[in-house]
Amino acid sequence: MHFDLLAIVTAFGLIFLAELPDKTMFASLAMGTRMRPLYVWFGTSSAFIVHVAIAVGAGGLIGLLPDWIVKLVSAVLFGLGAFMLLRGSGGDDEDEEGEIKTVTGFWPVYSTAFMAVFISEWGDLTQITTANLAASNGAWSTAIGAAVALMSVSALALLAGRFIAKRVPLKTVQRIGGLCMLGLAIWSVTEIFVG
Repeated sequence: MHFDLLAIVTAFGLIFLAELPDKTMFASLAMGTRMRPLYVWFGTSSAFIVHVAIAVGAGGLIGLLPDWIVKLVSAVLFGLGAFMLLRGSGGDDEDEEGEIKTVTGFWPVYSTAFMAVFISEWGDLTQITTANLAASNGAWSTAIGAAVALMSVSALALLAGRFIAKRVPLKTVQRIGGLCMLGLAIWSVTEIFVG
């Protein structure tokens, strides 16, 4: 088991920026206003850990391919991620979670939060990015960085979601994340020819 601090920080930074403007942040915020925030966080965090494990497993399979193919796939996936972030997202993500009913008690809140995130994150940009990073940067380091980033965004949404939504334009966060992904796509293509 090898831990690479740069890979952990890279995974954290990319996943954190990609998840901030995502529907899961708004889901956490909405659930936190109607349910006990700590219980919501346990549920969302558990769902994120399961998704990270699935993504890292998929990335490990990608990592078995020849190096130039992995770099090409990485470049394409990073390019796709950059495109998705830079083109902007619609405003209907906030409306999806507006219908959550008031739930009390640990297990009902936990299971509601877990299922909301578990279902909504399938094939999400952060899951694809995690698989991509795991293929090229190592499974354990990527898993740690991605899981901490996802759980941090959920906690941030629960603790300070209203403040962020009012004062930090999510389009700015999307653009920064998109430019980082574009840079990584270019870097991956360059590594095919240089390395």
